[in-house]
Amino acid sequence: MKILIADDDPVSRRLLEATLVRLGHSVAAFADGPHAAAALLEPDGPRLAILDWMMPGADGLEVCRQLRQRTNPYVYVILLTSRNRREDMVAGLAAGADDFLKKPFDTVELAARLRSGERVIALQERLRHEATHDQLTGLWNRRMILDHLDRQLARAAREHSSISVLIADLDHFKQINDTHGHPAGDTVLIEAASRLPSVLRVYDAMGRYGGEEFLIVLASCSLDVAMEIADRGRLAVSQEPVRVAGLELDITVSVGVAWSECGDDTATRLIQAADDALYQAKAAGRDRVSRAPRPGERFTPIVQMRDYALAPAPQAGLSYAPGPGERFRSS
Repeated sequence: MKILIADDDPVSRRLLEATLVRLGHSVAAFADGPHAAAALLEPDGPRLAILDWMMPGADGLEVCRQLRQRTNPYVYVILLTSRNRREDMVAGLAAGADDFLKKPFDTVELAARLRSGERVIALQERLRHEATHDQLTGLWNRRMILDHLDRQLARAAREHSSISVLIADLDHFKQINDTHGHPAGDTVLIEAASRLPSVLRVYDAMGRYGGEEFLIVLASCSLDVAMEIADRGRLAVSQEPVRVAGLELDITVSVGVAWSECGDDTATRLIQAADDALYQAKAAGRDRVSRAPRPGERFTPIVQMRDYALAPAPQAGLSYAPGPGERFRSS
């Protein structure tokens, strides 16, 4: 595990660093509070820190306070100190410290306290994942994919760039559940959730929107490219049967596409437009792609039936990014 240490005493810092390396950890070492805080506040910064109480610029308590102003990701903090008064311990805990290590430290005690910190971090990560991902498919849940859409719309408005939204809905899903049971339906959902992202670009995002529906957000994406990605996803889902309990189930998906030229739409309007287009695809026979009309156009389903090679497109890749939603449609 990568551990950040901060201590202005070079001898103490090097001793602690050498001990941590010997215990199998990688170390980022700093001599003052401001540099340590900046490193810990990075999105991919270390998740465990050992901070000296007294440091120039910002002491260990101030670094703790800065970290606790941010909720995620959680950083487990051990304060390194020679202080042992009750009021000092209370002050450290009030600032946000998780544990204390007395100077000069004992290696066995250090290792034990690190194991405790690693358990807390693992639990925090599990809870964070459960709060942001759909339990069945592993995709982002409804709240997370909608949050992502809001962020991408704000970015598109700032940069005057396009954004597209897809709603993909499995065809005849209720019939699968009614005929073969809900475990079979779960298997179909899991398989569809693994096939659809294979056609996305690395910066696209997909989440389970509700029931058998998936919401896909395509940043900086023109309508033509969005239609192609949607149809490649349609073909990826139906390319081979899903095997369930000795059976081979053919599955298909219908996709509705909506597009905003410069991010000047709301998430609600874009999703409604994609949903309306999806209904058009269902009404036109399913297993097809339909787009929302441009301003002034009549609403006519645009059906894509080209034979794309299903090898990943340039810059394609998995993009899992949010729980189950409330909406269920007649398949």
